[in-house]
Amino acid sequence: MKIMAIRNRKNILLLVFTLASFTTFAQNSTIISGQDQTRRVITTAVPFLNFAPDSRHSGMGDVGVATSPDANSAAWNSGKLAFIKEDMGFSLSYSPWLGKLVNDMSLSYLTGVFKIDEVSAFGFEMRYFNMGDIQLTDGKGNELGEFNPRDIAIGGTYSRKLSSNLALGISARFIHSNLSGNISSSGGNESRPGISVGTDVGLYYEKPIYSGANEGTWSWGINISNIGPKITYNSADDLDYIPTNLRVGTAYSMELNPMNTLTFALDFNKLLVPTPPIYAMNEDGTLVTDEDGNLVISQGKDPNRPLISGMFGSFADAPGGFSEEVQEVTISFGVEYTYAEKFNLRTGYFFENQSKGGRKYFTMGLGFDLKRIGFDFSYLVPQKQNHPLAETLRFSLLYTIPNQ
Repeated sequence: MKIMAIRNRKNILLLVFTLASFTTFAQNSTIISGQDQTRRVITTAVPFLNFAPDSRHSGMGDVGVATSPDANSAAWNSGKLAFIKEDMGFSLSYSPWLGKLVNDMSLSYLTGVFKIDEVSAFGFEMRYFNMGDIQLTDGKGNELGEFNPRDIAIGGTYSRKLSSNLALGISARFIHSNLSGNISSSGGNESRPGISVGTDVGLYYEKPIYSGANEGTWSWGINISNIGPKITYNSADDLDYIPTNLRVGTAYSMELNPMNTLTFALDFNKLLVPTPPIYAMNEDGTLVTDEDGNLVISQGKDPNRPLISGMFGSFADAPGGFSEEVQEVTISFGVEYTYAEKFNLRTGYFFENQSKGGRKYFTMGLGFDLKRIGFDFSYLVPQKQNHPLAETLRFSLLYTIPNQ
């Protein structure tokens, strides 16, 4: 990627956040993070694809692979759409990103679902991540102009029931990431927007469960998202993985009485991306290279692998062995209380191991359904004080058209 010197407060905060708080793109990231024995964060391009986009699920600790279907289901499990009850539904979500620190970053999500028949449904989605205005400079500090980095992904989903309890869904999306326009670096490498495609495959199962006089629904889901080729911002020799992700989870919803329902949900996530290795170092602290100038790996495996090899190899390539592989799994837990199908109260917790990013936060949310229109709100509370994610808000507006 071309050299970008960060010259104003917003960009410093953006850089600190992306490097310290979640997986993101970074050139030579395997070298930087791989040399840290206590913090080996997996990094990818276009991390916005794995941000929780809507208020309902973000209010439940970022769970969603097995929760009841709604208009936002394609973001969590493409298989859920076939079980949607309404004929048609739309949702628009908006979040001022890092709103406590900056005032011009945001994440927007537009989605819709259309029921084709009793066993199948189609959905569409659009994600837009606006990173605000930044001042670009070259390696010598010369200004190259102001630019507004932004990412966008547009896709569609088809979901079909395989039985009365099980459904399969497939999504495809086009990804466009414009981080610096077409400004060239001092080295002469011309930057350009990164382009890729991604595919999701999801399974969703739900079954009525009776416990005494109470009726409930047990469900589980599996979804692999963003299966796609690497992305580049300047040349074919400089490629980054997109955030291919495995999400597995379960949920149980029980009717306390005809007016009150309580839902518990649990998700596990793992990036299907190679773990940064540990590179050999000389006594003076420089990295060891072979005769061809390639870095020598002392622990772990070469991260520069093809897509399929990188996905399946991600389960057994951590330098720390099985214990480190377990650390790469994030855990989300959420609870949703519903009254008369009109009012929703939500809370949840998200956990990520300290060596893999260290995100740990509580969430809470509210939801109101007024006939065909619904409004959801969520709020994030990190465990760590002065965290860049503190006071993250999300707002969602839903419109549904019931069965005729």
